[in-house]
Amino acid sequence: MRSAPRFSTITLLCALSVVPLNVFVPSMANITQDFHASYAVVSLSLAGYAIVAVAVEMIMGPLSDRFGRRPIILANLAVFTVGSISCALASDIWTFLVARMLQAAIMSCYPLAMAVIRDTVGKERTASRIGYTAMIWAIAPMLAPAFGGTVDQTLGWRAIFWCLSLAGAAMFTLCWSDLGETNKARAGSIAQQFRAYPALFRVPRFWAYGLCMSFSVGAYYAFLAGASLAATSAFDLEPGVLGFFMGVTTLGYICGSFLSGRYAGRVPLTIMMIVGRIVACACPIIGLALFLAEFRNAITLFGPCILIGVGNGLTMPSASAGMLSVRPDLSGSTAGLAGAMTIGGGALLSFITGVVLTQSYATYELLTIILLSSLISLLAAYYVRVLDICEERKGCAKKVAAP
Repeated sequence: MRSAPRFSTITLLCALSVVPLNVFVPSMANITQDFHASYAVVSLSLAGYAIVAVAVEMIMGPLSDRFGRRPIILANLAVFTVGSISCALASDIWTFLVARMLQAAIMSCYPLAMAVIRDTVGKERTASRIGYTAMIWAIAPMLAPAFGGTVDQTLGWRAIFWCLSLAGAAMFTLCWSDLGETNKARAGSIAQQFRAYPALFRVPRFWAYGLCMSFSVGAYYAFLAGASLAATSAFDLEPGVLGFFMGVTTLGYICGSFLSGRYAGRVPLTIMMIVGRIVACACPIIGLALFLAEFRNAITLFGPCILIGVGNGLTMPSASAGMLSVRPDLSGSTAGLAGAMTIGGGALLSFITGVVLTQSYATYELLTIILLSSLISLLAAYYVRVLDICEERKGCAKKVAAP
């Protein structure tokens, strides 16, 4: 059996980990009608899914350090497949919601896939590999709603979950045959693994990487939370046009991830992070400058926002690789905690944006929040660079002092 899986296996696993989040969104109205439930209750299938995903990621990371990546990934795929079948067969809304919570097990497969990459390649190559997988991770949720809507229109919404069931079973089979165990240094106990979290919290480098990732994603979540209000209040855009414009940041993320895949192995991780954050900061600065100069239209709002995606695509793979290298022996725990911090940071910035934005000044407030979030992430990236320089100087001093 192969220890290191094919890169295509890891890529498909990452894609499947994000598709279930929004593939059924076009069918939510039909689900509401079929179950005679309120839309607010059905929407719990999204909010509850995200909450469970955060908890699962924090638990599965330490478990993978203790028992290995392979059994935990296979177990999550099995639970996901059972949850998908249960969604397809659900007879009432509450059964459907419980089944959706089971589906959330698949979300932990993304950070576990990152840990597998870290187990099998070096630190610099990890960033390159993560960059390429991030492209698929971004493309998959772009295409998923269109796929789900087409399936619903031709076969009904339950067919979406039958498709997910087949995908889960196929992925389980592929991982069973191709994914060997990559964690060669397992921890001694579960308690030891959960004690890893306080140990990680005491490492300044961990916080620097974590804050950089959280506020990088937070800027994007703030954009998602506030773009609709900013655009409709200022330009009265129709939903279809708004959706098109909001997609530009995802295209930017794909471009940035591709550049990470090409250059992360040649350029130091911290330099990639800093460049990414500078690019992201350019978005709100350009946007605010254009609006203050009275150039106010949808293009001047959404055009610069592609830089958020490009900046995150440059930053996130290198930041993820760096964080996984803080304690290579605890990469599973680190990956799970990093995923939870990233999702939590994004959710927090999304909430703050929703509270702060007003109808009259939504555009200025949104761009200001994005700027502040991007600046915090830039400072965190720069702090990592300072730590690297200090370590390099200490290493040089030791060599000089050595007889």
